[in-house]
Amino acid sequence: MKRQNVRTLSLIVCTFLYLLVGAAVFDALESKEEARDKALLEEKRNNYQEKYNISESDMADLNRTITKLVPHKAGVQWKFAGSFFFCMTVITTIGYGHSTPMTTGGKIFCMVYALIGIPLNLVMFQSVGERLNIFMGFCVKQFKRLLRFRKTEVSHTELVLLGFSFTGLITSAGALIFVKFEGWTLIDSVYYVAITLTTVGFGDFVVLQQDNVLQLKPEYVAFSILYILIALVVVASVMNLLVLRLLTLNTEDERREQQQQELSLRQSALELNHIDHIGYSGHGPLLGDKTEHQGMCTACAKNSHRTHDPYGMNCTGIHGNSIPMHNIYSTTATYLDEDDYTEFRNSDRSSRKRLSI
Repeated sequence: MKRQNVRTLSLIVCTFLYLLVGAAVFDALESKEEARDKALLEEKRNNYQEKYNISESDMADLNRTITKLVPHKAGVQWKFAGSFFFCMTVITTIGYGHSTPMTTGGKIFCMVYALIGIPLNLVMFQSVGERLNIFMGFCVKQFKRLLRFRKTEVSHTELVLLGFSFTGLITSAGALIFVKFEGWTLIDSVYYVAITLTTVGFGDFVVLQQDNVLQLKPEYVAFSILYILIALVVVASVMNLLVLRLLTLNTEDERREQQQQELSLRQSALELNHIDHIGYSGHGPLLGDKTEHQGMCTACAKNSHRTHDPYGMNCTGIHGNSIPMHNIYSTTATYLDEDDYTEFRNSDRSSRKRLSI
């Protein structure tokens, strides 16, 4: 089985195992808390219903009303600032779900907007990530020269480590800022930044959703949008490096398999009985004719071979597996039968590279 196929199968198996492990961990950590939370909320709901004598239909309507009012705490969601923030969550595939289009026209436009904007955003992040990696590589190289390193080349591993360092720095800085402006705990802020930069976007924590901030603090709105976009670019640069490494591994495997196939063909050329040596112009015909006389070799008196031998390697070289390697070319042909011979005669033999064995 090819190494690329083995790697692909291994990735599939590892992904499913990763899902199984994640499911088991979340089951252990969250299931009991979910049951307690549900029981507490139902108890409160029943108490309110009994205290104020609210019917089931009125309670259901009240629940829907409260849920719909939550996004409006940030102010008007669909003015320009809120709409810009929503558009960013669409094309980056974060999709918090804090606000959604309500009109038919808005839903149709959102679908078309996402279909065009998501590929555009992915290409943009990929391109900017590549430029950022080149810039980081240039800075590291200059830094090494400044410190008089003997080797100033920047390795792929160094770029990946640098990218992860920048990601950690940006995550920490953003979390501290959101602690101040959103009033979250530090763990909640780090959680929000991580979920945002991985474009998971659960929507349980969303910036710009408190105290009418969309209208009252435009500078904080601008900072939040720019922070998310810049941080996503840094993450995209790291992902670009990881994907590039995977593609490099596949290319190396393909090259290695090609070399192994070439080596196998060379070994077969030394083991088969009939070998035709193709010369350059001036050494006679490129390939002895299929009807060319095959006589008994005068030296070994046991093997027949085509008499055309432009390099003078004699029977010892041909049948004793001691052919001088500098005389063998990639156009050396071996035949098990006349059909193989005819097929080779009719094939393209324009490339004659000297074999390096």
